[in-house]
Amino acid sequence: MTAVTENQVQAAERPEKSSSRPFSAFERLVAWRYLRSRRKEAFISVIAGFSFIGIMLGVATLIIVMAVMNGFRTELISRILGINGHMIVQPIDGPLNNYAELATKFSGVKGVTMAIPMVEGQVLAQGVGDSSTGALVRGIRADDLSKMKSVSDHIQSGDLVGFASGSGVAIGSRMAEQLGITVGGTITLTSPNGDVTPLGMNPRVKAYTVSAIYEIGMSEYDSTIIFMPLEEAQLFFNAEGLVQSIEIFVEHPDVVEELRQPIEDAAGRQIFITDWRDRNKTFFSTLEVQSNVMFMILSLIVLVAALNIISGLIMLVKDKGSDIAILRTMGATSGSVMRIFFMTGAAIGVAGTVAGVALGVVVCLNIESIRQFFSWISGTTIFSPELYFLNQLPADMNADETALVVVMALTLSFLATIFPAWRASRLDPVQALRYD
Repeated sequence: MTAVTENQVQAAERPEKSSSRPFSAFERLVAWRYLRSRRKEAFISVIAGFSFIGIMLGVATLIIVMAVMNGFRTELISRILGINGHMIVQPIDGPLNNYAELATKFSGVKGVTMAIPMVEGQVLAQGVGDSSTGALVRGIRADDLSKMKSVSDHIQSGDLVGFASGSGVAIGSRMAEQLGITVGGTITLTSPNGDVTPLGMNPRVKAYTVSAIYEIGMSEYDSTIIFMPLEEAQLFFNAEGLVQSIEIFVEHPDVVEELRQPIEDAAGRQIFITDWRDRNKTFFSTLEVQSNVMFMILSLIVLVAALNIISGLIMLVKDKGSDIAILRTMGATSGSVMRIFFMTGAAIGVAGTVAGVALGVVVCLNIESIRQFFSWISGTTIFSPELYFLNQLPADMNADETALVVVMALTLSFLATIFPAWRASRLDPVQALRYD
């Protein structure tokens, strides 16, 4: 930052006198000169540099964190709703034995894409050797499984031909790896609800051929869910001719409440309906709260950087007291002086915000590559699928949230310049020159 030379002031003085417009060329020239440092003013320049870096990192961090949180929510919703129905219909007045008729009626409701009758049960799955794990068996019709694109379009090995014939099951890739099973291998399922004998309930044990291995990309599903032909599941769980529920998939999950009444009317019997928001309310509410808290905490980084702007400008005003006095005696108004220092501080905020947005966008676009790089450097698995459910780190930038971050950063930066600029405008030129 160098003092304004006499030649520069004279060169800019004429257009200033001819025009008293705010933010004129004269004011911009002086503000720009104050942003350029000399060796003896390096300390002030260092503070300005830290302010710039603080705002850049604060904005970039906010954008990256919010994008990752949005990516989490988007990916989890797509994976959860891709394999689970948006609405779950269960009977109240009796067993659900007319499930085929009801599924056809529900599919005909406007806004419904498909209705899937389903039987579910907990089992113990055993593979090669002594390997075993708990699993959830879902009995489903072959045609319905083919319509579930989250499964049918992600078959890692094998096919659904054996499933359609009623002689095979489909398991997730992580379960197959854990149990040491490949396509064509055998998986043994044990259900505690078996046959009733005079000695009590005997567990039901049966072996099935694995005809397909799928990989949804969500570890919780890939390691726990087994799809079984509906009729075979009914026999295995002693539910011949019955299903436990009908899962309904709709075009627009966000407005699922609007379809509740048409579904009840189509049923023609007493039913109980729950939707995906009810079943995952705690989970998604936690994500939303966490996102809001992270935004508020990380906003403090930008606030600290804005406070650095205040300290830097106050020191600049003190250092440039004689320059300000000379400008005032040459005809510069107090408003002009205030605008000069306002532009000096605002330039740091604007530059830091722009750089932060650019850095945030670059990181978000390459977030998975960056994760893999740091995993390779550290020799550990960062963002483990077993802990975070997803196979890769998602980042989904939201235009509204990014704009909010930019507006917040610019607002704090502009507010931080007001007090130092006001002090500069109130400086008495006589006193400044007397004690310089």
